[in-house]
Amino acid sequence: MKSQARKIALGVVTFLLMAGMASARDPKFGRDLDGVDLNSNVDVIIQYTHTPTDVDQQRVRGQGGAIRRRYRRVRSGSYRVPARSLAQLAKDPNVTFITPNRKLRGTSDRTAATVNAMVAWEQALDGTGIGVAIIDSGITQVDDLTNQGVSRIVYSQDFVGTGNDDFYGHGTHVAGIVAGSGADSICSTCTQTMTGIAPKANLINLRVLDENGSGSDSDVIAAIDQAIALASTYNIRVINLSVGRPIFDSYAQDPLCQAVEAAWQAGIVVVVAAGNEGRDDSVGNNGYGTVTAPGNDPLVITVGAMKDMGTPDRTDDLIASYSSKGPSGIDHFIKPDLVAPGNLEVSLLASVTATLPATYPATLIPNSYYNSEGNGSPSSVYYMLSGTSMATPVVSGAVALLLQQDPSLTPDQVKARLMRTAYKTFPVSSQATEPTTGEVFTSYYDLFTVGAGYLDIGAALADTEYFAGTAHSPVAAIDPTTGNAQLVCGPSDVCADQAIWGTKAIWGTQAIWGTSAFVGGTQAIWGYKAIWGTKAIWGTKAIWGTQAIWGTKAIWGTQAIWGTSAIVREK
Repeated sequence: MKSQARKIALGVVTFLLMAGMASARDPKFGRDLDGVDLNSNVDVIIQYTHTPTDVDQQRVRGQGGAIRRRYRRVRSGSYRVPARSLAQLAKDPNVTFITPNRKLRGTSDRTAATVNAMVAWEQALDGTGIGVAIIDSGITQVDDLTNQGVSRIVYSQDFVGTGNDDFYGHGTHVAGIVAGSGADSICSTCTQTMTGIAPKANLINLRVLDENGSGSDSDVIAAIDQAIALASTYNIRVINLSVGRPIFDSYAQDPLCQAVEAAWQAGIVVVVAAGNEGRDDSVGNNGYGTVTAPGNDPLVITVGAMKDMGTPDRTDDLIASYSSKGPSGIDHFIKPDLVAPGNLEVSLLASVTATLPATYPATLIPNSYYNSEGNGSPSSVYYMLSGTSMATPVVSGAVALLLQQDPSLTPDQVKARLMRTAYKTFPVSSQATEPTTGEVFTSYYDLFTVGAGYLDIGAALADTEYFAGTAHSPVAAIDPTTGNAQLVCGPSDVCADQAIWGTKAIWGTQAIWGTSAFVGGTQAIWGYKAIWGTKAIWGTKAIWGTQAIWGTKAIWGTQAIWGTSAIVREK
């Protein structure tokens, strides 16, 4: 078995070298520009070594291009250019990378108890004064997003062109998980209060998804750019991105990843959905390597989804089999960073005519769900969605609480604190059955599935450690000599400091890989006897190759990620 594993590992190295030599791609082009029709015009995002100047813009015009959007704080611009001019534009030494304007989409009754949010509320921590930017399908003004009759949506901007309201039904649901007050579920006969994690936080509504949940890189980058610009005005400390798309390039070249890094460096914590493709076994990886962009960026907090199993007790909670798993394609970062409740989440309904509830009426809940005198007719204020899109705002709300308690925390300190204090007791494995097909999925509770563990707000608030350095997600690197994968931390990363994490390490000692698995940067995170055996995920056609799991013809094609998976669910 060892001999065979070594052959596989060495084969990967050979494959990578040969693929690199065979490639004729311009190193400044995204792989999905291969084969573009030279007689066409293409919408692209051009990244520069600096914020593009008038001189840079004139060079694009000189090649027959037109400016679509300029960004103030992100070192890139959105353009429509003749495809035949791309090679000439790439010769500009100020240009670092050119990619298509890619398409993307958008991916709490018991939740607060599950993640220990009541500890915060008992300390009068409710998100007051913290601004959370919701970059999504818009937010419709509803009762639960007011404070004493005053809207907590303090700013709205539409990047789609059809208004600020949520015509898809995704963004309002996300906003409610972050900051819903539960106003419409507070009554003498109400049995549950649908309160968000930070029920008095302010919301910045940046609409980038249309009524079908579709959007593009350029719109999301523009929204991130605006959030940075507005940060001091509205005390924006958190960006929630419950959206995503396939990974085509390294994070260092992906304009969407570079935009979230600009926000992070500006002092804004960016929280991103991992994706809903954990069941995808299309290339024999058992759903590994399916984390989506920009959740592949090492700075951001990437969130997977747990199931609360219908109880406020987290000890019986299980991973949602659809939750995307790491490592990230191309760069192999260990993702997700955390998991949080995301299955069958009840939150705010924008409108019964919004696309999601209108198309999927099963998402609607009866009034009797939260009111003992309610009948079986659908609620007009709340409904139910599932996915990592729903787990992400749980963490965003938690970040708002931490920053209200201690505004001096940097994004890296927030990330490190949440990961260090995460709940780390899990079963070895669990199974889930898809309700309509009866297909059974087996999940293992390794670091590529649950990351550092399950969000615990109470424990994070009690942590008084201040970490120096960065909180980059570490890399999983294969050692061709031994065939083992190793956790690699940069010298300035908190995960490399054993004095901080001690013997319990950030990923805990009870994970299925054993007690020595995750301490330091040289310990193997799994060996030849891993649960996947000799067909481990680093096979020659798996995510370690240059043809990452999505390949150049991503499995969604031009269709963005979440689609109907926005309502994927398990019992």
